[in-house]
Amino acid sequence: MKRISLLIAVAMAGPMLVAGFPAVAQSEAPLSIETPIETLMASPLARPVLDKELPDLDKHPMYEKFKGMTLVQLQPISSGQISEEKVATIKDALAKTTAAK
Repeated sequence: MKRISLLIAVAMAGPMLVAGFPAVAQSEAPLSIETPIETLMASPLARPVLDKELPDLDKHPMYEKFKGMTLVQLQPISSGQISEEKVATIKDALAKTTAAK
């Protein structure tokens, strides 16, 4: 009976515990070439930048493998598909997008 009561108390308190901690929303973090690709693709601010500069990135057959990486990490192993210039262009565009928000 004590276990059930404890489980119920924890289950009920869970949302309050989470609400008690200041949340650091990912949308508050500046978007950059050091942000994981998956996070950039999920961002309504960054997605258009990536769609323009790296069309169909999320349709790449290896996307599931590299989506946790940053563009800085992915560029050197991209066999030239992502140039340093392209990363620099994305960096500038993300900085402008983040500043405009």
